Order: sequence, then C-alpha cells, then structure tokens
Amino acid sequence: MHEITPKKITVVGAGFVGSTTAYTLMLSGLVSEIVLIDINKDKAEGEVMDMNHGMPFVRPVKIYQGSYSDCAGSDIIIISAGANQKPGETRIDLVYKNTEIFKSIIGEILKYNTDCILLVVTNPVDILTYVTYKISGFPKNRVIGSGTVLDTARLRYLIGDHVNIDTRNVHAYIIGEHGDTEVAAWSTASIGNIPMDKYCEDCRNCPENIRRQDIYNEVKNAAYKIIEKKGATYYAVALAVRRIVEAILRNENSILTVSSLLEGQYGINDICLSLPTVVNHSGIVRILDMPLDDTEMELLKKSANSLKEIAGKLKL
Repeated sequence: MHEITPKKITVVGAGFVGSTTAYTLMLSGLVSEIVLIDINKDKAEGEVMDMNHGMPFVRPVKIYQGSYSDCAGSDIIIISAGANQKPGETRIDLVYKNTEIFKSIIGEILKYNTDCILLVVTNPVDILTYVTYKISGFPKNRVIGSGTVLDTARLRYLIGDHVNIDTRNVHAYIIGEHGDTEVAAWSTASIGNIPMDKYCEDCRNCPENIRRQDIYNEVKNAAYKIIEKKGATYYAVALAVRRIVEAILRNENSILTVSSLLEGQYGINDICLSLPTVVNHSGIVRILDMPLDDTEMELLKKSANSLKEIAGKLKL
C-alpha cells in the first residue's frame, strides 16, 4: 500500500472568504489538517466549532483555531485576511490598508514556516501577491495569487449560459489584473474545440460581438453587483481557491489563470498578474505564451502598467 502523506493547510483570515474556503476544503477530502487563524479569536473558534459539528458527514480532517506558530508544517498557507471591499470601493482602493496588514501577517508566518507555498486571496490580489513576493523573499514559484481563476470561471459560465452549452465545454480566459483592467482573451476562446469566432458565425444568436461586450462587463462588474446585493462574495472564490489547492496537492500540472511574477512575458516585468499557468506541487511551473491579438496585447500591457504604477507607490 502507498503511504498517505498528511496534507496541512493554514488559512489566515476567518472572514467570509477564509471561513468559506476552510469549509470548502473540509468538504473536498484533499487535506488532513486545517488551521484557521484570525485576529478575532472568537470568530475563528466559532467557525471551527460550526465546521467540526459536521465532521460525521465528511472524510476525517482535523480543523482547529490556531496561532501563527501553528503555521509550521503547512504545505500551503492561504492568506485571506485584510480589510473588506465596501460598496462603491474598488479593489485598488484597498491596497494601502491591506499592504500594511500583509507586512505584519507575512512577518509572523516567516517565523514558523519558510518552506510552504503562499496563496494570496485578499484583494487587490495582484498587488498583494507582489507585496507577498517582495516581503517574504520566497522564490517566485512559491508565491501565488488566486488571480483571475474566478473571473475565468465567471466568463465560462456566462458564455455557456448564453449559448446553452455545458460550461465545462467552454474554454476561455480572463487575463491581466483581477479587477477593472482585466482582459477577456476572446481570440483564443473556444466552445467544444470550435474557435469562438467560428461558433458565433454559425450560431447567429445575437448581433456580432454585442453580447461579448455585455458578458465581459458582467464578469468585470460581478463582484460589485454581488457586494451591493449581499455584502460580500465568497462561495465561488472559495471554490476557485479549492481548485488551486487541488492542483498543487495532487501535483496535477493543471493550467489555471493564477497571478504570479512576470519576468519578460509579453514584455512585462516585475509585477504580478494572471496568465494561463501550469501549476503543480512546486507551485508555478511555467507561464504559457498564449497567442493574443493586437488589441488584447495592448490591453494586457495597459493592465500591467496600471498595477506597476500602484506598486511603485508602496514602500517595499
């Protein structure tokens, strides 16, 4: 029999996203131990109690509220702590508040674990992934942001819903910033291996490219709408984080649009943003060089420049 290696995950931040992520991982059967850390210990303890009471219904997993010393031995440390995005507030508005919070969090993590993969979920995720990379001193393959994995899922869902095709047969990416400058890579999109342009030509279900722009806007503005209606987004992002964790722990070599450090791809350097990326147990394996049309290339560079301008104002 193969020896089963225990997998330990620490989640820093027991808010909506952190606690839902812990719950999603509890259901997944991927891990044997989950630590939940929050400055509000009562909140973390309450979340842990609630999850543990459902333990008879899932595969065995140890879940407990801990302190930073409990980060030791974690394979992945998920950082979801930080100030929340308020109605009318952009993800970038959060950058200064959350950069200061991250300096403290990463300093504590480094006391107890320097061998893990750091998975950043807090917004603005691209800037904070870059902040984490700079502060931690970790190699670039072990600092990952959840990036546009969720945006890509939103895009695939909306396309599939529009053409009445199972979303799992829709292949399309949102790249760049997880935010207002994100880019829909329509030129590489396909449905059932049929290029999107050809599918739309045969379908003729809507005026040319009109619905594309509507779908893109729905994807870009999804978080704002959800926050306006219910205060926060957490179900889908928790599932996106679970998917990233799965790709790492199962050593899948899966292609996901996570955020990571760029070093010359598309002429972009020294900033984190999302592109289709091979992910396995070592973290980032390589960033794929996907063909983009001229408009997409221009928009991607614009996205990178907007992030670099913000990152340049931080004292790192």
